[in-house]
Amino acid sequence: MKKVKAVADWITKWFTLIVIIWAVFNYFVPQTSEWAKHDTSWLLGIVLFGMGLTLSLDDFARILKQPLMVIVGTVAHYVIMPLVAVSLCWIFHLDGPLAVGVILVGCCPSGTSSNVMSFLARGDVALDVSIGLLSTLLAPFMIPLLMQLLASQYVTIPWQSLFLTAVKVVLIPVALGVICHTIFKDKISKVTDVLPIISQTAILLIIGIVVAANHAGLFSKATALAIPVVILHNLCGYGLGFGFSKLMYKIYPKGFGYAQQKAITFEVGMQDSGLGATLALTSFAAAPITAIPSTFFSVWHNISGSVLSSWWRRHDEKKGLVAADDTETSKGSDNSTKSANAPTKADKKD
Repeated sequence: MKKVKAVADWITKWFTLIVIIWAVFNYFVPQTSEWAKHDTSWLLGIVLFGMGLTLSLDDFARILKQPLMVIVGTVAHYVIMPLVAVSLCWIFHLDGPLAVGVILVGCCPSGTSSNVMSFLARGDVALDVSIGLLSTLLAPFMIPLLMQLLASQYVTIPWQSLFLTAVKVVLIPVALGVICHTIFKDKISKVTDVLPIISQTAILLIIGIVVAANHAGLFSKATALAIPVVILHNLCGYGLGFGFSKLMYKIYPKGFGYAQQKAITFEVGMQDSGLGATLALTSFAAAPITAIPSTFFSVWHNISGSVLSSWWRRHDEKKGLVAADDTETSKGSDNSTKSANAPTKADKKD
């Protein structure tokens, strides 16, 4: 298992570069993945089943232990990203399937990559996981609702298809994963080292499928604007997420400290673009261009998230700041809350 873990760590470390190379390869050799364009929902189901396997009932209980922060963070995600998407479509005069694709990725839940970025930036990983879990569980309901409200001006929204697909690829796999974890308990730990490899492979296949399905028009005039829009969408998410968490700190300093601000920043700005691409290819199959924004987002947010987490860590080390350990913060003790709210001088050994 040590070798498996080493491989998983290596893939995680170089995942952004691997994504770029794989996307470029599928652009020039689309037949590599084009054959699997009807299997994206199964691939995403595998990813979310793996997510469910890592969850226990304690993870759900954590939402009840700190409901305010989790609910506020989730609401911020489902308000900020969809509205930013609509605003960017208006500013850049996007229309039709491309606008729908931008709004669709904006309506998706938080991406699982945000957990890694929050960990690297020394954010509150427990809060990050809780917000990601709640936003994912709400996705089958929030995505059809938000798409009907915000994107129906461009095309007719197949909200029933969006709901059923989201239930099939989100709720059912996660629920099955949690059930397996509950039944087999410690035995699951024997396969957890393999899960990152399986999940990342599935994500790569989804990206390859979307690139292959759109290779002819991926960088055409019709889709060129999707690149700056996706970049701005993600960066605005980071900025507004951080600004919102700073505002919440002034209102409720006990809960929205430095570590929590980092977690909310990543949870707001990073999307489950794999789900966006899957929904685009299933519910908007007649216009595969709808999946392009999700594809660009998948590549870009891994790059920006890596850069931001590295910068944040270096910044804290340079300033001698350290956030509270997320495991202590999740316990809700007064001492850990105080240390999270007021970053202190880092220990010299850190």
